[in-house]
Amino acid sequence: MKHSSKKIIFHLLVLFGAVAVLYGLESLFPFRIDLTEEKRYSLHPATAHMLSELEEPIEVEILLTGNLPGGMRRLQKSIEETLRTFNAYSPVRIDYYYFDPLSLEGEERDDYILALADFGINPTDLFASQNGAQISRRIFPGVVVRNEEYEIGTLLLKGERGMSPDEILNLSIENLEFELSQTIKRLVLQQKQAVGMIINHGEMEEDDGFGLVEALVEDYEVYKVPMDQAKTVDDLLTFEALIIAGPKEPYSEREKYLLDQYLMNGGNLLFFIDQMAVDLKDAGGDGTIAMPFDTGLNELLFRYGIRINRDLIQDLNFGYHPVVGGEFGNQSQIVPLPWPFYVRAGRMADHPITKGLDLIEFRFVSTLDTIKADGVKKTPLVFSSNYTRKADAPVRVAFQDMAQEPQIEQFQLMNLPLVYLLEGNFTSYYKNRFLPEGFDKASFLDSGDQGKILVSGDANLVKSTLDASGNPLPLGEDPFTTDLLANRIFIQNAINYLLEPEGIIASRTKQYKIRPLDEVKISDNKSYWYFLNIAAPVGLILLAGSIKVLWRKRRFGR
Repeated sequence: MKHSSKKIIFHLLVLFGAVAVLYGLESLFPFRIDLTEEKRYSLHPATAHMLSELEEPIEVEILLTGNLPGGMRRLQKSIEETLRTFNAYSPVRIDYYYFDPLSLEGEERDDYILALADFGINPTDLFASQNGAQISRRIFPGVVVRNEEYEIGTLLLKGERGMSPDEILNLSIENLEFELSQTIKRLVLQQKQAVGMIINHGEMEEDDGFGLVEALVEDYEVYKVPMDQAKTVDDLLTFEALIIAGPKEPYSEREKYLLDQYLMNGGNLLFFIDQMAVDLKDAGGDGTIAMPFDTGLNELLFRYGIRINRDLIQDLNFGYHPVVGGEFGNQSQIVPLPWPFYVRAGRMADHPITKGLDLIEFRFVSTLDTIKADGVKKTPLVFSSNYTRKADAPVRVAFQDMAQEPQIEQFQLMNLPLVYLLEGNFTSYYKNRFLPEGFDKASFLDSGDQGKILVSGDANLVKSTLDASGNPLPLGEDPFTTDLLANRIFIQNAINYLLEPEGIIASRTKQYKIRPLDEVKISDNKSYWYFLNIAAPVGLILLAGSIKVLWRKRRFGR
């Protein structure tokens, strides 16, 4: 018996020694093994690199708290797991704790909820069954991230319009790495990249551009770029991306050449071009006619592999436009009426820019066609609904048409592409052409080096709307409804991808599989599954214990 006790002690010492050695090795050579099929606990290299450069501890306040139903509890657990994984990759601590904003009282609670709304974290009313009764709870599905100096928050429950609750939850879990890493990056970002907005061609007025600047200024330095002051392409190469949004005057050959060579040098261009001129001031009464006009950029785009057509799209998934519906006393009554020219697109490509986005609103958008261009990959990103039609120029635009119910049989087209992404080695528009006066042939590049272009036939996609007081609103905010559209997130994702396609934005391609139980099999073989999952494990433990007891009796009973 004494010999047996020594043997047990020896085995325990060996076990503890092995654990101590493994722990020591892990502290010297840290490693992680992710055995999940979807690599749930592995990070994209760009995320891991960003975390490895953190220099000060970070604190994360998880606002999703309390007794939650299964789906929300899964999101809550995934937030925890993602933060623990972040902490494993970070040289400094990333701590987290739970906090319920509704635990505050009075004015302090109201101020905190308003502060969360500034971060885009709005409360969600959650309905669930409990003890046979329907109960409602207000939750805040987001986090607040802070260091010693600053704090920033983000909403984590996001999805496309029309998705089921389970699909929205799964998509939100898939995007946790991106949302959390992007929030941390914004918190610690010290040097911002430069993005330019081309001006002096009748582009957006100051109020029109408010939303675009507001959407980008958090992550980038945004500058106005007057093309008439750019002398050489080097003047443009200081910008990581250039945005051309709604020009109303033609570009000169010199300006087109500079844009062309900027692209050939690996630049990124975003074209939001109104191909049709529409003046809504004349849309009352008998209406007005939308006519095409030429900015001179169509020739460039055609060479790069895409064409913006001279037409306008109407869609039965539409937005609203305010019109005067009558008088009440001496006050005009403004009524928002359905307007098929305002296309609300909810069909997105499975791409890092658009995956999981909600509705994006286009106002007077034209169709796009692709042209053969060797070495260029063309990806449609956003599509119209299943009930679409297009009207070729000239197009009648009249408010009185709002009073007529759209005839569904006229909307026979479906899923027309509204935004295209072009990537690859572009061929210069000026190849085999005379260069504009004043430019040296020696510095001319006739083909590009991995440039990228984003194209839409609508400049209103990135223009602000005005509220009742005439003040510009952030992109995506509708002044006449409570809808919050995804225009702002779209332009942020687009710039993110164009500048760093393999950066943090690439983590949005992560996918987790939902593995639901087969209800039919469960119902047909209920006894079998009960035995397999409950009785069998207990039986195996009892069997193993019985064998061990019999073996010990046999051995020591001699």
